[in-house]
Amino acid sequence: MELKNFQEKAVNKILNEVKEIIEEERTGTVVFQSPTGSGKTYTMSNVIQKLALDSEFKDEDFCFVWVSIGKGNLHKQSYNSLKKYFNGAPDVYLLEQEYSGKKAFLNKNDVVVINWDKINQKNSDGEWKNILMKDKETYNFPEILENTREQTRKIILIIDESHQCTTTTRAIELRDKIIKPDITIEMSATPVLNQYDKLVQINACDVISEELIKKEIIINPDIDKIDDNEIDSQKLVMDCAFKKRLELKKAYEVLGLDINPLVLIQLPNSNDGDIKKEFVENYLREKGISAIDGNLAIWLSEEKQNTENSYIIPNNSSVDYLIFKQAIDTGWDCPRAQILVKFRETQSIIFEVQTVGRILRMPEAKHYENEILNKGYVYSNIKNIDIKKEDYNPNILKNLHSDRINEKYTYLQLKSYYKQRLDYGDIKNSLSFYPVLEKVFCEYFCLKNTQKGLLNKDINTDLICKKINLENLVNNDEIILNETIESSLIDVLKEIKNTNTLDVKLSEDDKLLMINKLIRDNLSGFAYKRSYAPVKEALYRFFREYLCTKEIKNEMVYLQSIILNNYDIIANLIAKSTELYKPVKEQELAKKAANLANWDFNWEVQENRSYNPNMYEKFESSICLYSPCYLKKDRSKAEIKFIEYLENNASKIKWWWKNGDEHMRDNFGIQKPDFSSFQPDFLILYKNNSLGIYDTKDAGFQEEDTKIKAEALQKYIKEESNEHKKIIGGIIIIDNNGRIRINNHALYNAFKTNPEDWEYFELK
Repeated sequence: MELKNFQEKAVNKILNEVKEIIEEERTGTVVFQSPTGSGKTYTMSNVIQKLALDSEFKDEDFCFVWVSIGKGNLHKQSYNSLKKYFNGAPDVYLLEQEYSGKKAFLNKNDVVVINWDKINQKNSDGEWKNILMKDKETYNFPEILENTREQTRKIILIIDESHQCTTTTRAIELRDKIIKPDITIEMSATPVLNQYDKLVQINACDVISEELIKKEIIINPDIDKIDDNEIDSQKLVMDCAFKKRLELKKAYEVLGLDINPLVLIQLPNSNDGDIKKEFVENYLREKGISAIDGNLAIWLSEEKQNTENSYIIPNNSSVDYLIFKQAIDTGWDCPRAQILVKFRETQSIIFEVQTVGRILRMPEAKHYENEILNKGYVYSNIKNIDIKKEDYNPNILKNLHSDRINEKYTYLQLKSYYKQRLDYGDIKNSLSFYPVLEKVFCEYFCLKNTQKGLLNKDINTDLICKKINLENLVNNDEIILNETIESSLIDVLKEIKNTNTLDVKLSEDDKLLMINKLIRDNLSGFAYKRSYAPVKEALYRFFREYLCTKEIKNEMVYLQSIILNNYDIIANLIAKSTELYKPVKEQELAKKAANLANWDFNWEVQENRSYNPNMYEKFESSICLYSPCYLKKDRSKAEIKFIEYLENNASKIKWWWKNGDEHMRDNFGIQKPDFSSFQPDFLILYKNNSLGIYDTKDAGFQEEDTKIKAEALQKYIKEESNEHKKIIGGIIIIDNNGRIRINNHALYNAFKTNPEDWEYFELK
């Protein structure tokens, strides 16, 4: 293999950026942004080879840690690719094979490939799950890295598909506290451009002009030319993909090429996928294609057949079709893949850019005279496509770390309350939900809930017919037709809309999927997985009872047709029903909560905590329990004034600690009468070892809620304070004159109405 021009330029740019970081004797991050299908792994392998072997870097002592996501065993594919590219120089290893205790450190120029998803998992007790990360008789991975640093060897961390590997708290902990790289190189088509030193980019048009990827992707080409009025949409897309594969196969043969085009079939990533899988396997079996015959591969988490890279990837592989869900949506490389069949999960579809990328590459890294071979083809029963991008939420990033100052700390052994999960936020009780749905539907159709049974069937039918259609129930599918996407736009697309569509008969499978969507989209916040069956059961029950559909042949088909032909109306009624069910659900939970004790009887301030740099800032403090001290950037005026007062009176207290806002066990919590929890803002340990618990509020803000919290706090203080543990505290506000006031009465009154209840605050 030889570097393409754009790859060679990228290699030189990355090397220059790395060299600059080294010369400045600092750590740094280089982001390598390269379009889908542009050969990121091969390009980066050349960077590594030059850093390891070129005379220009002979005085440097490097080793390399290559991180790949573990989904679909992509770390093994990275390992195999690097091994092939390096051809023995430098050496490349899988962490679990070569460094599972056999070696004390990484040797010069070693390249170690890691499954990121395996090593970054922790148990509930905060201990690493993977044996490679745990203390043991031989060396674990953190010890190997520490020993490597002691050799004064620079660690270069390379993160593949970095948009999936760099933003979580655990990933940041691994990078900054365990690996501690001297230089980090992040690779992605859509990187998270948050904190970096240098950016090296490859233009998508350069990749196409160098013939590495296909010129364009076409969605449902000529799908309207299938002459069959009875064919349903899912069989239609399979028929078109089958015929297109044979057409491409023949075109390669005309050119004298032994290339077998591969069809990728993506199933819905849910239980609905099992329905589609059965249909696809039956369809292909009729065409003489099956896993047993070796021309079908299956790549699912629970089932893998004929998926070995050496078997499926070669251009002349006998595998014609590959069934998958999401395992190969990122990084998987099989250049002969040219057709994608994508079954929708709902009415509109999310289309992963990385999945389309699986059919972008050219099988021989060059274009052909026959233009049909320079294109990729997508067949899908969809109307519009929304392009799914990796949404980066900066608030999940927590790379500011703080530790408890144990020399200051005296163990508290506090009784703390946290709200344990009472349920999964679902509608699982169909008996309590049905009366709510029935009431909503009866009011809409002007029915009485006593009007059930055969005697009222005609009356009910007439009333229901005034609002929805019960006749000519035909279910058609509208799908996109002949849409072309330029390959250079794959990584920047947001949406594909096409006014040119085709009406096709809706399959029985898709009827079920559309009803799934109808319910999923109208649950008013209730969790879908456990709510779907009870809501569907209640929906069917209503029409059975009021229209007496048990007497109708093919009752289920009839009920589905009623729902789908009146989709928007039924959707609105379900949404109203689920919204009105919320107070019923709350009453059920209140009864359940009353019987649960969610207490930690020996709560302590946790030894360390991590903070998000977008939300928190460093605060210089002489008496904060944490070092360094981090506080929210948008803290209230009352918090600012209160902390300022504490710092100015440092001689009177041992430490102060800012509680977290989240309802979680690590934060200190007090039980409210409704069995929920609230987290007072501050704990203060005085020099006399009494403990102060304070909650800061803006005067006059949400007084009803403040009253509940204030009285719960005083109740807690009264119950928990004793001769061995003196506890004081209350609600803190800033009055109109800028003075700090405290309310510590058992019965709370607002400052505006009863200012005499609010004393001027003084540290004891």
